[in-house]
Amino acid sequence: MHPRVFALSCPGKTALVFEPSGRSRTYADLEVIANKGARLFRQLGISRGDKVAFCLENCPEVYDFCWAAQRAGLYYVPVSSRLTADEIAYILKDSCARLLLTSDYLASELDGVANAYPGVHLFKTGQDHAAYSNWDEALSKMDAAPIGDESGGAVMFYSSGTTGRQKGIAPTRSVDAPAVADEAFPKLVSRLVGASEDSIYLCPAPLYHAAPFSWTMSIQRLGATAVVMERFDPELLLSLVQKHGVTCAQFVPTHFVRILKLPEKTRFVYDVSSLKAVIHAAAPCPVPVKRAMIEWWGPIVHEYYAGSEGNGMTFVRAEEWLDRPGTVGRAVLGKIHICDDEGKELGAGEEGTVFFEGGNEFTYHNDPEKTAESRNRFGWSTLGDVGRLDEGGYLYLTDRKSFMIISGGVNIYPQEIENHLVTHPDVLDVAVIGGPDPDMGEKVIAVVQLKDSAKAGPEMASELSQFAREKLSGVKIPRQIDFVDALPRAATGKLYKRSLRDTYWQQGEARAD
Repeated sequence: MHPRVFALSCPGKTALVFEPSGRSRTYADLEVIANKGARLFRQLGISRGDKVAFCLENCPEVYDFCWAAQRAGLYYVPVSSRLTADEIAYILKDSCARLLLTSDYLASELDGVANAYPGVHLFKTGQDHAAYSNWDEALSKMDAAPIGDESGGAVMFYSSGTTGRQKGIAPTRSVDAPAVADEAFPKLVSRLVGASEDSIYLCPAPLYHAAPFSWTMSIQRLGATAVVMERFDPELLLSLVQKHGVTCAQFVPTHFVRILKLPEKTRFVYDVSSLKAVIHAAAPCPVPVKRAMIEWWGPIVHEYYAGSEGNGMTFVRAEEWLDRPGTVGRAVLGKIHICDDEGKELGAGEEGTVFFEGGNEFTYHNDPEKTAESRNRFGWSTLGDVGRLDEGGYLYLTDRKSFMIISGGVNIYPQEIENHLVTHPDVLDVAVIGGPDPDMGEKVIAVVQLKDSAKAGPEMASELSQFAREKLSGVKIPRQIDFVDALPRAATGKLYKRSLRDTYWQQGEARAD
């Protein structure tokens, strides 16, 4: 459904509440602001099929903006608020966005964005800025009645850029459809976690990312209440579950790791018994981490594997996972094929590139070469992940193909090493990459963030090396362990591994010179 339905049936019901600020929107609020925003777009000459973008922290204005665009038949582009001015400008140019809404959160990047992409309508919330019009003031001058040419809009995501330049995923949905269209994903959310009009949903991740954005928007289409964290904090999350009686939520494995690293006296002081179903995705979850979450929260921790491209999806419930630890489930959208580098389909238990057949078609915006690279000769598409199928059709992911380390001719996937090292009680986060080695070509390097940085040093490196030997074969043991204060992760939990790897290779090249 469209939130307008709930603005009529239960206008005072809370649609969104942002924590810890407590800023909120009722369904009546969303209706009024969406109509005003749609009128503002039309006044600026922005027509059906045009693109508009937002670059915001987690705040109510995200959905004020998107429901207005949804009402006006526009393609709306979420832009990460963690990007630099040049990176933001690239997405604006690449998408041909007609308007950008941002906030004080960008601070020093505001002028850079304005200078890098002139000609776009620039708006911001909060304090006035010479290059930007005031969004709230502009909305206040608009009538709250619906525009006369309403039609449903559609989102246009850009990939997270963890393996290179961000890629736009061209929207396949027509904006000529009625504004109440787009029922498929809300129905899927309802089916996977039992979400309904009575649900209280928790979003702990940034709304510029595909999954948190889409799930939260779908929750509003179902007439439920979404509790959105303005920033992730593990103890705050537990307190919000108790405070709001949260029934369902979505996570990434990094969230689980951070929650489990809390002292037990902190973890168990909060009542999380209201939770009926939680779901996680974005990266394979270390088996010990997921098992610990199931032991704590019960068999309500479910998982899916998919990408912003929407070309396929798997799903596994907790009970199934306990029988097959490590699986990301069976296909619920598309059919899975595992292929080798020559495109030959492999049998059960054999490891290769994961392809989907029969899922949603997608193309990369302005990048036919990248689109072609994602297909094989059968037309099946891939996100670049490596995995295997068991006899029951359950998928197990190994890692991204682009992260593979080749040392002395042996293929090594970092994910297995990371999944083990992060279970060490002193490790808060870890990334494993391939670094330059004159003899082996590449060597395994572990870059570690400790809970207590004071413990960093040769003694801890030796302890972690011994810990790795308990479960991993010799070729997978890191030959170098470095310590950092923080790893370069997006707020979504995704690791910017390419930039980390590039730093080591640049250092290696500099030493060689």
